[in-house]
Amino acid sequence: MRVVRAEQVDDGWLVSAIGEGDPRCPDCGEHSRSLHSWHNRRLQDLPIQGERVALKLRLGRWRCRNRRCERKTFVERLPALAAPVARRTHRVIELLQLLGHTAGGRPGEMLAARLAIPASDNTILRQLKRRAATRAKAPVRVAGIDDWSWRKGWTYGTIIVDLERREVVDVIAERSMEAAADWFARHPEVEVVCRDRCGLYAQGAREGAPQARQVADRFHLLQNLRESIEQQMTRISRFAGRSLLSPTDSRGASGLEDDLQPSRRTQRDARHALFDRVHALYAAGKTLRDITAATGVSSAPWATR
Repeated sequence: MRVVRAEQVDDGWLVSAIGEGDPRCPDCGEHSRSLHSWHNRRLQDLPIQGERVALKLRLGRWRCRNRRCERKTFVERLPALAAPVARRTHRVIELLQLLGHTAGGRPGEMLAARLAIPASDNTILRQLKRRAATRAKAPVRVAGIDDWSWRKGWTYGTIIVDLERREVVDVIAERSMEAAADWFARHPEVEVVCRDRCGLYAQGAREGAPQARQVADRFHLLQNLRESIEQQMTRISRFAGRSLLSPTDSRGASGLEDDLQPSRRTQRDARHALFDRVHALYAAGKTLRDITAATGVSSAPWATR
């Protein structure tokens, strides 16, 4: 486009320009030299020094001389500036999409008003939906699958994420083995399925993508490690964890030193022995500090007994 003038109006700046696009028919692509009339278009652009900017474009309306084309007239287009029917330039739409993606609808609306590019929350969300609809879908090689809560405690679905691009690929309205298997069957390019320990998704991946390798994600690996550590720690009495009992009192049910799984009866006997020893020391006139040093147990577990 060719800028003609820029003037300051009440609500900001108005930049007048004449379009110098390629007069080609958008349907048949034939170049036209027959001008029909003029078309005025107004676009919202990025602000200048915190003030709004509007572009007033004068575009030519041309005749299509191709007799086999159904379109008789068309307005020249500026694809580098804005979409054919858009009210904002590409760079304004891109900024609104970023605001909506990071802040959401209403917060994005407040930020856009502060940046002098006013737009409603519905407009911001609509731009996000248009971007998602026109985005090219790349093949999914590593797919992550997990449940998705539509309403916590009531309705659950399934969400599938491309872990390489870190983008949501699909959201299924139900959480079932059949739905997961059907989705994987329609995507034979999947090579790795990352999932939790849910049996529904495991069976769905086996049936829908038998060629894929199933792995656990990082979160559940750490969760498995934490649960294993907790399970090993709970096998030893919390009272005997630092106690100075004799080795025979801490043996397992079999009486062997290498028994790593003492029975509940052995744990109870160890607690009772420690309890009796603490009270014997207390009856002998020992202080709390002396009892703690002798048994290795603080006063919290037994002081209230």
